[in-house]
Amino acid sequence: MISDFGQQALLGIITHIGFIALAWWALQSLNFDKFLRANKVFQARVLYVLLSIIIGSIVSNFFLDYLNWSKQLPLIMQ
Repeated sequence: MISDFGQQALLGIITHIGFIALAWWALQSLNFDKFLRANKVFQARVLYVLLSIIIGSIVSNFFLDYLNWSKQLPLIMQ
């Protein structure tokens, strides 16, 4: 029982980091230069990081919820 919580925690950490990295990689393909002010490179990088965290966390939460719900489906028959 307790080791199951540890496995879920590890899976949650790995999926959050993985989806945040994937979001960072995907955001690199967008051209935000038109929306950013000149000489605001640091703020632009912070914006990239925050958007990556937001998008990656939302996708990771969806993935983890879907995984947990699929594990609970067999309990319908009980």
